[in-house]
Amino acid sequence: MITLVFKTINMQKKSISWLFVLTILLVVFSSCSSLRRSGKERVEVEKNENIDAIGLGKEKKQLLQKKYAALLNLPHGEIKNVMLFKLIDEWYGIPYKYGGKTKEGIDCSNFITLILKNVYNKNITANSTTLHQMCDSINTSDLKEGDLVFFKIEQEKISHLGFYLANGRFVHATSKKGIMINSLEETYYKKHFFSAGRLK
Repeated sequence: MITLVFKTINMQKKSISWLFVLTILLVVFSSCSSLRRSGKERVEVEKNENIDAIGLGKEKKQLLQKKYAALLNLPHGEIKNVMLFKLIDEWYGIPYKYGGKTKEGIDCSNFITLILKNVYNKNITANSTTLHQMCDSINTSDLKEGDLVFFKIEQEKISHLGFYLANGRFVHATSKKGIMINSLEETYYKKHFFSAGRLK
């Protein structure tokens, strides 16, 4: 009888020991899984912080800045209006189409009004002549990002315009190569340059 009692006590002790071990294991595993979850959540937060307001990750933003700094012959850090260059990049090489407004084809004035609307919140619909009338005339030495440059190409009236960027470069819709960046110092554009203007 006494032996049976001791056996029962020993079994109870073993059961309590196993329960104790199981409890500790459950606590350890649950804390590990919560650590794994918090780690995953932390990665998600970091990913979200790396996406800026215009939908570009840090790496893509830097690549864009590097690309256009090279095209404008500027130091990397001077490309600050990333929204502008993101739009230019999306449209670069799109073919010219008179009266066009889409990525199937676009003309110079519609491309300029597209930039003004999407980057500067200026809702303007106008051709090159009207845009010229909406500007105050400025010297080329005073040109800054957002100013417009006008050309008379084989015509008496203004027939072409571009959007000034920096360092003598402007973006425009060319009839042969579509959207691209050129310099005001190029012989062709020097020859046909008419005036520079700043929207009132």
